[in-house]
Amino acid sequence: MTAADLHRLTGAYALHAVSDEEREAFEHHCAGCEACAQEAAELSATAARLGLAAWTPARPAMREQVLRRITTVRQEAPTGVARPGPGRARAGTRLLSRWALAACLAAAAALGGTAVWQHQRAEDATEQARQAEQTVDRIAAVLAAPDARTQTAKLSDGATGAVVVSASQDRAVFVASAMAPPPRGKVYQLWFDDAGAMRSAGLMDPGRSDQTVLLRGAVDAASGMGITVEPAGGSPRPTSPPIALWKFPA
Repeated sequence: MTAADLHRLTGAYALHAVSDEEREAFEHHCAGCEACAQEAAELSATAARLGLAAWTPARPAMREQVLRRITTVRQEAPTGVARPGPGRARAGTRLLSRWALAACLAAAAALGGTAVWQHQRAEDATEQARQAEQTVDRIAAVLAAPDARTQTAKLSDGATGAVVVSASQDRAVFVASAMAPPPRGKVYQLWFDDAGAMRSAGLMDPGRSDQTVLLRGAVDAASGMGITVEPAGGSPRPTSPPIALWKFPA
């Protein structure tokens, strides 16, 4: 896949219409291409907003209208069925009205529940897109900073890693390539090295071998970073020896 091909993948990537191989290649490309990273984030946010715009909530008066019409709409007998006598008719009408009321209430509840579910899903998607866009912006700011410095390192099993640090942004970005999946039920956790004290800097995605991660929190006075293997969800303190540990570039 050529660089020109990767530049044209922003729309398909935003709509999750790429293969795993294309996704990994594009994400690796975005680590060094601010324009594609920004465009993909904007298209993802737009797609989420379009999904929200397509949802139409039920009118607030619908429930009241349904309940009011229950008392006035007559339940007709099926064709060919003899009409019951007056006493049985009244009893049947009451029974049908109860069934109609229950059915309408159930339908209204279902419609309301569906609307709430759709609205929540749309809001979640919009929030995720907003957070992703902010993360991409911060990653791009670190990579493009005039004072950005890079330090590379070899990891196990042929994997490589690079950390980019910007003092002006007070942030760091970790770029991993060809990392082996962590053991089942485990995750790679990143750490800031504060003079020997390890401070959590976030988790890596266990399903991706190539990824770019904005370390969580400010660099502050950290002199370096490390990676450990931790239980799913991460740990407040490292529970295993680091698989990588290196100093930040001067």
